[in-house]
Amino acid sequence: MDIELKWLNSVLGIIGFFLLVGSSNRAWFWSGFFISLAWFWWILLSFRFYNMEWAIPIGTFLVAISYGLEFLLLAWISSYASKKTKIPLVLLHALAIWCMSFIHPFEFDWFKPELVFIESYIGIKKWQFAIVLLSISIARITHKLRYLWLIILAFSNQIDNASNPISPDMQLVTTHITMDTKWQQDHQKEVFKMIFNTIDNAIDHHKKIIVFPESIFPLFLNLEPELLKALQEKSQKIDMVIGGLYWDKDIPRNSTYVFQRDQVSVINKVVLVPFGEQNPLPQWLGKFVNKIFYKEGVLDYVASDNVGDYRLDGTIYRNAICYEATSEKLYIGDPKNMIVLSNNGWFSPSIEPTLQRLLLQYYSLKYGTTIYHSINMSPSYIISGGKVFWAK
Repeated sequence: MDIELKWLNSVLGIIGFFLLVGSSNRAWFWSGFFISLAWFWWILLSFRFYNMEWAIPIGTFLVAISYGLEFLLLAWISSYASKKTKIPLVLLHALAIWCMSFIHPFEFDWFKPELVFIESYIGIKKWQFAIVLLSISIARITHKLRYLWLIILAFSNQIDNASNPISPDMQLVTTHITMDTKWQQDHQKEVFKMIFNTIDNAIDHHKKIIVFPESIFPLFLNLEPELLKALQEKSQKIDMVIGGLYWDKDIPRNSTYVFQRDQVSVINKVVLVPFGEQNPLPQWLGKFVNKIFYKEGVLDYVASDNVGDYRLDGTIYRNAICYEATSEKLYIGDPKNMIVLSNNGWFSPSIEPTLQRLLLQYYSLKYGTTIYHSINMSPSYIISGGKVFWAK
């Protein structure tokens, strides 16, 4: 889990952008196509749990085509602008690459080109990425590789200087509940027993806070008075952050329940997963797609309007549930601390947990946020200053 070759990541990232800048429109299309395949081949894996395996290769191909066309469009615009303005094509290509992380097809914003430098000697701030691309452009225009040394101006050692944020007072719980069994009613008793045993063990070890993954209770917890009562009893001895569903006047929500003594707070998810929790298509088309691909009468989850914060043991935490922690919207106000609950079982096994972690490292560096991440089906961790500290 801690294997990293910063020099190799730095060199390969520079070579990749060097080859893309100034290349043909066709090369741009195929670059977008295969980059998408490499980064996002896992997106449709959740279809396995809807008995729709047949849709996985089709959807994966469509995603790859979408990014291929996005790359092609940017390359064509660059070529056209270069002919009209006489600006060197490599500079316009560099600008297109720099702008890519602002383009979010169907509100999906996991593609950020500068992410290749997250575990390298090169910084991921926009100005640092601009220096890298400008250096490459000058080297391509002049045909003199010595200008690549300008990249040293984008050097960063922020991650290496990050301090260890692990506290003996907080327990981040990692669970291993497969999606095949998670929603089965006859499996719930076993899961509930595990949850309460874990809480009791944390109390015995004098923990002040315990954090469970997303929807660890696979039901509408606010409609389960006996469970709520039992959890409130436990909260007299320990603060608890627990993922569960919330039924809000005929509206389903993905939520975080925060138990503190006699108080129960519910913070609903703000940014929903495109096509997973909500259909980002226009309403008329969304209903048509839901009718074809999902069960009759399916309801999309509904997002909350505002981000939510809560205080535990004197510290304020920004609430985030899985996908939304990788969204810019959750970092409004530059939160100092964030607790994230995730369920990576939908995509296990795949590279999704790794890509998610790299994105959280990116946002931790960008906003100075310390992120506490409790996960189902992959190891939990804390990120501070972009550096990962694995939970025990």
